[in-house]
Amino acid sequence: MKKAPTSVKFHGTAEQEKQLREMIAGYKGEKSPMMPVLQEAQKIYGYLPVEVQKIIADELGVPLEEIYGIVTFYSQFLLNPKGEVPVSVCLGTACYVKGSGKLMEELENLLGIKNGGITEDMKFSLDATRCIGACGLAPVVMIGEDVYGRLEPNQLKGILEKY
Repeated sequence: MKKAPTSVKFHGTAEQEKQLREMIAGYKGEKSPMMPVLQEAQKIYGYLPVEVQKIIADELGVPLEEIYGIVTFYSQFLLNPKGEVPVSVCLGTACYVKGSGKLMEELENLLGIKNGGITEDMKFSLDATRCIGACGLAPVVMIGEDVYGRLEPNQLKGILEKY
């Protein structure tokens, strides 16, 4: 299950809200508009904070709990923003057996955030993932689009400094 929203302050703009409300209005009267509305809302904001979920609930006339249930059920939806540089640690079987749990602990220490968190400056976000398809390089960490394999915790500080 996804983590509930963190203490990250919502920074939506009036223009984003206008865009959201106009987009939702375009779906009114359609049968089952929920998924496309949520997908487009996430494109506008980058994630679906409770403030955005409330607007969607109000505009579509559905309970907020229904919106939240859908957002937390489907992995495509994000409750928390992603950092400018997303960091993903593979905790799939091959990586975990080779020590990715220790990599996660070290990254949490270096970044000062927990799994699912984002740094205060919005630079880095940290997430566990199940498999990125590089099992032969286990343990693997992805930073942005870059894949780093066969890592030891003591290598992570130097790698992060590149970003």
